[in-house]
Amino acid sequence: MNVLHRLKPSQLNLILRIAETGQLQRAAQMAGMSQPAASRLLGEIEQRAGGALFHRTPKGMQATPLGEIVSRRAQVILEEYDALEREARRITTGEMGQVRVGAVTGPAVGLIVPAVRRAKAAAPDIEMTIEVGPSTELVRGLVEGRFDFVISRLPAEHDSRDFRLHPARSEIVSLLVRPGHPLAGRTKVTLEELQEYEWVVQEIGSPIRQAVESAFHERGLGGPQRITNSSSLLVVLSLLEGTDTIAPQAMEVAQMLTTGQAALGIASLNLAEPISVPPCFIIRNRFRPLAAASERVLQAVLELL
Repeated sequence: MNVLHRLKPSQLNLILRIAETGQLQRAAQMAGMSQPAASRLLGEIEQRAGGALFHRTPKGMQATPLGEIVSRRAQVILEEYDALEREARRITTGEMGQVRVGAVTGPAVGLIVPAVRRAKAAAPDIEMTIEVGPSTELVRGLVEGRFDFVISRLPAEHDSRDFRLHPARSEIVSLLVRPGHPLAGRTKVTLEELQEYEWVVQEIGSPIRQAVESAFHERGLGGPQRITNSSSLLVVLSLLEGTDTIAPQAMEVAQMLTTGQAALGIASLNLAEPISVPPCFIIRNRFRPLAAASERVLQAVLELL
């Protein structure tokens, strides 16, 4: 019997209402149809099912063994319809769904994480994936469809006409040191004072490294000479412990490590002149619309700018 495969939700609802009430007239009212229409519809269903679903008795309608099976399955199917409708509505309103974003380190800490907290406060069932990486990998992932949007710089090999770009915050570089560093606590530390120290710096070509080197070169100075190359925050923290190493990091990361509940006993130097990195953009694929949940997170990011 494949009758249930062909029954509409309205027909399943009528069967369930008859089983619940035992009265065809009452069931018809609950199903939003006239009694004659309900009687004809029930007859059609029983004919297709190959047998009676209900016995007509003076006390009302009583389900047959076939009717009990059909009624039980009808309830399950209608509950699934209701669940599908609820989930579909929540997906279309952005109350739930998967959101995949990427960002370079500073905006990941300063924009993405606060925006996700704000979005999930209103829609806790949003499932987030957040990746941190260099701009080249992030934009490549956006093109490949692995991200809904990213916060990064647009690499030169990409055509800006393929994307929607919205300016994000400019990044300021902070120089992290151990609290006992000779320059910790000083005001207006100059670049000349920093040249002779050991540094742990992101790889060659990274925006923060380029910003640091440019700051030295603009003052006619040679850049740091004693350098350990690493983008790993664990390596940075290990080298800062017990040595006078200097570690440039995005200001948002520095604030997380030096203040608040996540503080790790790290200090940030007070520079005479700030070191800044070229600004990032919120980048979307121009030809791929955002799902409602992703749009909700994006709007939370924009509100924080």
